[in-house]
Amino acid sequence: MPWYAYCIAEKQAFPELAHHRRPVPLQNTSGILGNQIFLFPASDLAVIVSEHRPEDNTPDKMDQQAARDHARVISDCFKLSTVLPFRFNTTFQDDDALRRSVRSNQRHFLANVERLRGKAEMHLKVLIDDTCPGNANPVLTGHVGKEYLSSLRESAGRQRERQTKARALSVQMHRMFSPLDEEVSCKRTDAGKMLLDIAHLIDHKTVERYQNKYSSCQQSMKECRLQLSGPWPPYHFVHRMNQTHPNAPAAMLQH
Repeated sequence: MPWYAYCIAEKQAFPELAHHRRPVPLQNTSGILGNQIFLFPASDLAVIVSEHRPEDNTPDKMDQQAARDHARVISDCFKLSTVLPFRFNTTFQDDDALRRSVRSNQRHFLANVERLRGKAEMHLKVLIDDTCPGNANPVLTGHVGKEYLSSLRESAGRQRERQTKARALSVQMHRMFSPLDEEVSCKRTDAGKMLLDIAHLIDHKTVERYQNKYSSCQQSMKECRLQLSGPWPPYHFVHRMNQTHPNAPAAMLQH
């Protein structure tokens, strides 16, 4: 039977698995396409799965609603256990394929569970005016000589200035929130703004403190527009140790 996989969790978090070696239905929980969720025991771990048919794997079914359902199942399990999320639309051909994947990656999975136990991810977006607005003086493609070289230098200079501003903001956010770990990316939006996308790994017990710091940050950084979401399962902090199998849990960017 093919399985659709949501995440890996700690087996001990689900008492119903104590005396079972076969998949056990997780009561009152449905996954993508309304399918029943199962707990698939694998040594000290449990893989959260649902039945999956090949005909389910079509663009009209694997849509945004399915992605939201995928994230919802992971979030529900996160309330009970440390979780290692799978990428959206990860499937296994049958029981043996799923067991082989867990067995071959078990050391990494257990290390990640231990490293992420009691941790949560906070997702912070920081929107600011571009340091070089209007995208003035673009690179003059199709030109040659001094005019082209000059536009190339100006473009490189604007990019360095943006990177410097983004790096300074990232450091400022790090000092203010003091996360255990972080993932930061920066891009220029179509509206001519700079968007810093920051994932902070924190102790789950400090969520309220983090939220209070966010409120203070909003008051002190009037030049920025901030948006906070979380606590989430640690999507951005799973992939670092799980590169040995194409179906290993990995970071997702669904939220």
